[in-house]
Amino acid sequence: MNTVLENIYTRRSCRSFTEQPIPEEALTEILQAAVCAPSGMNRQTWQFIAITNREKIQRLAQAAAEVLGRENYDMYRPAVLILAANEKESPFAREDNACALENIFLAAHSLGIGSVWLNQLKDICDEPAVRDVLDSFGLRPDHAVFGAAALGYPASPLPGRIEKKNSYTIVE
Repeated sequence: MNTVLENIYTRRSCRSFTEQPIPEEALTEILQAAVCAPSGMNRQTWQFIAITNREKIQRLAQAAAEVLGRENYDMYRPAVLILAANEKESPFAREDNACALENIFLAAHSLGIGSVWLNQLKDICDEPAVRDVLDSFGLRPDHAVFGAAALGYPASPLPGRIEKKNSYTIVE
């Protein structure tokens, strides 16, 4: 990528990944980008958990599928799943994690790695079957998952920059 703006303009959600693993150095860069996101009053109450074992990711997907009543839900079978969690009582949890997830997506894109936001866990992370799996990953008891990033190398090329609907106004 030539510029930050070009990275923003060309990032697209990817829902089909190859089997190629993500190198540890790239994953570390992506996680560093997450913790560099702004957080309310700079409290940094978040917790990021990167799961690189596809069987463990599918165990979480299966638990979520059962709770959601969704057959064949597989979280797109990513190489890595990053859980963005935060203190349940934090007044800034959703906003902090949204900023961190955007950094994750942009960092991944800059490294040629595809990504997609998964939001199903935010409403079901305390369901017993799902929480058991999350606890096995080390999710802190006072934390909830506010979003997740599925990451992997795209199975097919993603479109470049596309025109988006302008829904902004400039007022003088």
